[in-house]
Amino acid sequence: MAAAVAFFATFRIDSVSGELFPSFVFRWSHKPDQLLPAAEIGHGDAERPPVDLRTTTVYDFPQFLGKGRNLLVDNVILARDWAGQPPKLVWRHAIGAGWSSFAVVNGHAVTMEQRGGQELVTCYSIRNGELEWVNSIQARYELITGGVGPRSTPTIDDGLVYSLGATGRLQCLEGATGNRRWERNLREDCHITVANEASDLPWGRSASPLVVDDLVIVPGGGPSGGPFVSLVAMDKKTGKTVWEGGDRQISYSSPAVATLGGVRQVLIVNEADVTGLDLKTGKVLWEHPWPGSSNSSASVSQAVPVAPDRVLLSKAYGNGAAFLKLVPSGEGAFEAEVVWANSKVMKTKFSNVAIKDGFVYGLSDGVLECVDLADGRRAWREGRYPQGQILRVGDLLLVLAESGEVVLVEASPDRANHVLGRFQAIEGQTWNNFALYGPYLLVRNALESACYELPLEEPARL
Repeated sequence: MAAAVAFFATFRIDSVSGELFPSFVFRWSHKPDQLLPAAEIGHGDAERPPVDLRTTTVYDFPQFLGKGRNLLVDNVILARDWAGQPPKLVWRHAIGAGWSSFAVVNGHAVTMEQRGGQELVTCYSIRNGELEWVNSIQARYELITGGVGPRSTPTIDDGLVYSLGATGRLQCLEGATGNRRWERNLREDCHITVANEASDLPWGRSASPLVVDDLVIVPGGGPSGGPFVSLVAMDKKTGKTVWEGGDRQISYSSPAVATLGGVRQVLIVNEADVTGLDLKTGKVLWEHPWPGSSNSSASVSQAVPVAPDRVLLSKAYGNGAAFLKLVPSGEGAFEAEVVWANSKVMKTKFSNVAIKDGFVYGLSDGVLECVDLADGRRAWREGRYPQGQILRVGDLLLVLAESGEVVLVEASPDRANHVLGRFQAIEGQTWNNFALYGPYLLVRNALESACYELPLEEPARL
């Protein structure tokens, strides 16, 4: 007992892995982000072009999970031989804490990070990794089991950047400079106290803003016990509320837009159900139970639309996967019928799934898995990557392990986890999604970020 007392007097838990293994450091140690200098724009490159986020390219990755918010890049063909053509490091540097990914437009990569008491939105050049602009607010999120810093990914649209901080600060920024155009405080708007949010949503605001038509849409929430607002839609130019929809407590998932059953709608996984809302009005069109609690068995994974009228759900904590069919029930509403449900497959914890040719690929409790979308049966399950992330690029999968290793895998139901190549991209616990802009793969975690040029079968025209 004396030894245990001495140990905990000397060390503290610094972080917890996705598998809930603690990491210890000396009690007097600072967090890595607190040791970083303030983010400052360098002046060594006089030839650096201006930040132009209005010009778009076919290779843009402008939001969470890619252009279609579906974990798919379909306009580049990756080379399969990494032994003969290894990925090339373009740049690598320290970064502030957080689980945000990069949004990329026209060669500029925007993310969020924490440095001390400052929550930042930062823009980097893909060409050389230099910081091009920074937006800073006074805010800090920190939890042993959740880590430090912001966790959502910015969205770039029409030259503007939309970011949601871990404490609920939603901002619209000028893409050229990072200057603020408008701001909303969701915690205050939804009448939530700091104590309420710490108790009910302890892992911080994690939803990435959805920008569609003239709207920016984010989960709202509410005080303990309600009333709750599932989604808030705002005018993307002014930040003024256009509609509020749904009355469920929020989760850590992000909204997505889809046309299902001939109706354009917003899908959102709430704390304990999944809902479809009319895009123009916010009216609830359908809802289906999806058990969870935002302070324990949290919902993180997206609801995935499958045309013409189906929705795929996945989650850890005993849920597994379910495939729903939307059946019209009159006056534009729907009933969600269960096509199949299988609690043993697609137990996604922090990650999402990709679909190809009627099969689903994802990290189920950290193991790469392939499941038949028609009946929910597993095709194969191999290769352990703990709580990492995936991205489908054509008929291949890029897998980012929690260790920071990148692995190239064949996306085929007939070839169980056919690994084509691998390399160590960054070091440290990595929960962040990655982004692909043409041949350029952007990876990051709470300590460092890097850009690699991947070999292509056909050159990209950037």
